[in-house]
Amino acid sequence: MLHPVQAPLASPDPALPEVAVRVDRLKLAKRLWRGVADDGVEFGFELESPLADGATVWQGAAARYVIRQDAEPVIEIPLDVAPSAAAGLGWAIGNLHLELSAEPTRLLAPDDPAVRQLLDRLAVPYRTATAVFRPGRFARGNQQSHDLGPGHKH
Repeated sequence: MLHPVQAPLASPDPALPEVAVRVDRLKLAKRLWRGVADDGVEFGFELESPLADGATVWQGAAARYVIRQDAEPVIEIPLDVAPSAAAGLGWAIGNLHLELSAEPTRLLAPDDPAVRQLLDRLAVPYRTATAVFRPGRFARGNQQSHDLGPGHKH
């Protein structure tokens, strides 16, 4: 049986055990897609806006079904070396038309040969890793659920 989902649940029961609906980042950014939970339950997503990792999308008497974004290969740029360089690095990676995730201690970018070449050319230390990649709030025009402050329109 396919369970239709139009939005995340507003008040899921945290006492129920979680069953993951695993999805990659690119599919998670879409509004229309199908998914299968770890226990084989199928879902059809027809959403007003994309879901986020951790959203509960359905629950029954025995479990709640939660979106879990897959980890993927990324390039990790530690900011302990030069935190002041973060803005410049963000601009340079964005200039490659690639997304970026900024965290307090590191920047994450997709593991792409162009990013590696750029960082090597700039002599910026980095390492490869596997992580859940959540691009910044303006990546691909992703502003739908963020308050931009007075005077800004969504």
